[in-house]
Amino acid sequence: MQVYLPIAEMSVNALLVLGMGGLVGFLSGMFGVGGGFLMTPLLMFIGVPAAVSVGTQANQLVGASISGVMAHWRRGNVDVKLGAVMLMGGVVGTAVGVWIFGILQRMGQIDVAISLSYVFLLGTIGGLMLVEATRAMIRRRQPTAARGKLHRHGFLHGLPLKMRFPRSRLYISALLPFGIGFVGGVLVAIMGVGGGFLLVPAMIYMLNMPTALVAGTSLFQIIFTTAAATLLQAATNQTVDVMLALLLLVGGVVGAQFGTKAGGALRGDQARLLLGLIVVGVALKLAWDLVAVPADLYSLAIGS
Repeated sequence: MQVYLPIAEMSVNALLVLGMGGLVGFLSGMFGVGGGFLMTPLLMFIGVPAAVSVGTQANQLVGASISGVMAHWRRGNVDVKLGAVMLMGGVVGTAVGVWIFGILQRMGQIDVAISLSYVFLLGTIGGLMLVEATRAMIRRRQPTAARGKLHRHGFLHGLPLKMRFPRSRLYISALLPFGIGFVGGVLVAIMGVGGGFLLVPAMIYMLNMPTALVAGTSLFQIIFTTAAATLLQAATNQTVDVMLALLLLVGGVVGAQFGTKAGGALRGDQARLLLGLIVVGVALKLAWDLVAVPADLYSLAIGS
C-alpha cells in the first residue's frame, strides 16, 4: 500500500514504514533509548531525504517514548527530579542544534554532515559498549577475580551546584545531568535521535545512577526534548512530514509496549552487548554508503 509524503515529495510503502516504527519502538522500550539512531538511517536507506528523516523522526520519538515511560512509571522506575534537570539542558541544547541544522541546510551540506555524525558517534559509542559489556560478562564468569571500586570519584564530582536526588540516592552537581541533557538536545536536533544511546551510558557511568532507573528517566527526558525539536524544526526548517510521522508514531507506540516486557528478560550486560552490536552495525552500513561507488554515476540536473 503506497502513500505519498508531501514534504519528502515521494511515495513509500505504508506497511514497511509501520514495521520500521514498530521495530524502533520495541528497541525504545527494551533498552530505554529513543531509537532514532536506527530510524533515521533506516528512512535514509529507503530514500527519504536526510533533512526530512531527522525532522520527522523527532516527532515519532515523542510517541514511542511516552509509551515506554508509561510502562516504566507503573514500575516506579522514573526519577522525575533528575529527569527535569536533564530536560532543562535538553531544551537549551535543542535550540542550539536546530540553529546549527539550519546553517548546514542552507550551505547544502546537511546530508553529508548527518551521515558523518552517525558514523562517528555510533561507531564510538557502540564500540565502547561492546568492550564494556564483554568485560562485564567475563567478570561474571570469574567471581573470584578482584573487583574494582564501584564508584570512582574524579573532578566531575567536585563541581558546584550540588543537588540531592532521593529517588536515585545521589548527591551530585546539577551541572552533570544538565550537561548530559544539553548534549542529548543537540543530538535530537541535528541527528534526529533521542540521544538514549549516549544518555544511558552517561547516566550509568558519569552519574552512577541505579541501572533500574536509567531507562525510564532517560525516556522521560526524551519526550519533552523531542517535542521541542519537532516544533522548532517544523517552524524553522520546514522538515517535518506529518504523514510519515503518523505512520512511524503508530508503529512506535505498539512496539514500545512489547519492548518493555522483553527488556525485563535480559541481564544488564546482555542488553548492553545486544545494543552495542546493533549500534555498530548501523554505523558500518552508513560508512559503507559514504564510500561505496553508486550504481548510477551520473545524474541530470535542470538549471534555473
